[in-house]
Parts: sequence; C-alpha cells; structure tokens
Amino acid sequence: MNGRADFREPNAEVPRPIPHIGPDYIPTEEERRVFAECSDESFWFRSVPLAATSMLITQGLISKGILSSHPKYGSIPKLIFACIMGYFAGKLSYVKTCQEKFKNLENSPLGEALRSGQGRRSSPPGHYYQKSKYDSNVSGQSFVTSSAADNIEMLPHYEPIPFSSSMNESAPTGITDHIVQGRNFS
Repeated sequence: MNGRADFREPNAEVPRPIPHIGPDYIPTEEERRVFAECSDESFWFRSVPLAATSMLITQGLISKGILSSHPKYGSIPKLIFACIMGYFAGKLSYVKTCQEKFKNLENSPLGEALRSGQGRRSSPPGHYYQKSKYDSNVSGQSFVTSSAADNIEMLPHYEPIPFSSSMNESAPTGITDHIVQGRNFS
C-alpha cells in the first residue's frame, strides 16, 4: 500500500479526456467522409437554392424598379452580390446539421469534442458553473438563469446621462458648476 486511499469503484467507468482539436488535427477517414458529405449537401441543398432564389428576387426587384440597375453593367453586379450572399447563407445554414452528423459518429475525436463542448454551453437553468480564467467576473462563479429577462434585473441600475440638444458641447444640460461660497483668504 502506498499510503493513499483508493475510493474508486472497481467497475466504475473512467471518463475519457476531451481530445484537443487544433490546427494540427488530422481527421479520420470517417470524418473526412462526413466533411465531404456536408460540403456536397450544403452546396446542393442549401447554397444553390438560396443563391438562385436571391438572384430571382433581386432580378424581380430590378424589373419592378425598386432596385436600380447600373448604367454600364446593368443588373449583373447586384445579381452577383445576391448569388454570393445566397451561397454563404446556404453554407452557414447547414452548420448545425453538419455538427449533428459529427456528434453521431462513434469513434470520432471531433465528434467527442463537439459532444463535450455542447454540454458546457447549455447548462440547465439554475445551474452553477465554473467560469473560465479569461472571464471578467471577479468571484469565479456565476449563476445561469433560465431567461434573458431575469438577467436584466441583475444588472446594476445607472442614472440616465443628461442630453444637450444645443451645439455647445461644453455645457450639457443637467450638469451645473457649483461655486462654493466660502471665506476669502486674501
């Protein structure tokens, strides 16, 4: 015996450490397959339809005269912009679906990191959590509430700053200089 008490149960499952996924991470074959699948599906099922729809709407607005066309290039610049915005909106709209696909992978370090990261972000209402060392809260612990309305009541109350509509910025309204009447020391 080494002098230390071992309080672990013999059949207790030891949690695996959360893998570090950094810029030097090399994805597994299954993860590469999911990356390719996500890329294809986000392109064909989200980006192409949103780009085409935004281009059609833009062309319709130009035809009705709501948007003006360029004198030299016509509607092309606005259509290209609408296409690019639709493309990126489609890609961004597929992120959650792709994350779920990675979370469903069995032996994936990336899926494990996503599963463990989700647990830290969404804690149940009324749950205490340890803050990061980069948080500005001095106490080190914070209370998570169930709604944003509850957080408003916890904010400090500040008095409104007087507003001056005059052009003279040196004398805002509501602030006055008090001349202290005192003894004359001369």
